[in-house]
Amino acid sequence: MSNEPDIVRRFTAELVGTFLFVFVGAGSAVASQYIFTFYDAAGSLLVAALANGLGLAIGISVTMGISGGHLNPAVTIGLLVGKKAKTKDVIPYWIAQLVGAIIAGLLLISVLPSDIGKAVSWGAPVLATNAISVAQGTVFELVMTFLLVTAVYGTIVDKRAPKIAGFGVGLIVLADVLVGGPFTGAAMNPARAMGPMIAGLVTGVSFPSYWYIYWVGPLIGAILAGLVYSRVLEDKTAN
Repeated sequence: MSNEPDIVRRFTAELVGTFLFVFVGAGSAVASQYIFTFYDAAGSLLVAALANGLGLAIGISVTMGISGGHLNPAVTIGLLVGKKAKTKDVIPYWIAQLVGAIIAGLLLISVLPSDIGKAVSWGAPVLATNAISVAQGTVFELVMTFLLVTAVYGTIVDKRAPKIAGFGVGLIVLADVLVGGPFTGAAMNPARAMGPMIAGLVTGVSFPSYWYIYWVGPLIGAILAGLVYSRVLEDKTAN
């Protein structure tokens, strides 16, 4: 008899874990907008990096024993490519992740000042169109997600991995946000991007025309990471 939790428990874990991550990550953008009365880009970036990194680390650590702690449609696909996730779980996990992210966005809207939240699109990632193109933004998200999913394999999935729960993944997210945050918002996660974007519609925040880069870039980056790790880096004798 399998000891694997049933799909309802795994679905719920993904929903709750993604909710936790997006509430903290997106909420930090609104909080930093409120805290830094005088515009402090460096301070806002550091707050965002720490909140997203620590929020994801805790979310993964809480749920990895139940659902694997994906909390990200791209991670689910990256693990599927390396045969570390089941095809039948992909759609349920994606639904859970997106629902959790949207609930987080709606809750932030209900408890935070509207004028401050709207100023930062309720924590949704924003492409710096005055600095980089849509194509460059897509590649940026691709590379950052490649690093993220590689960290998932190397610090969680691989049986040789150090026993540090989700904190290795949280650290690469922190680093990625410090590098890519000013240019793409460093989502690396379609649910993290879509949740606040969809929730923001109820307050009149326009849906960005470049929304698809937060699906295309992360999914391709995750697939590449899954292929590279499972085909080249993984020790088959240890699994």
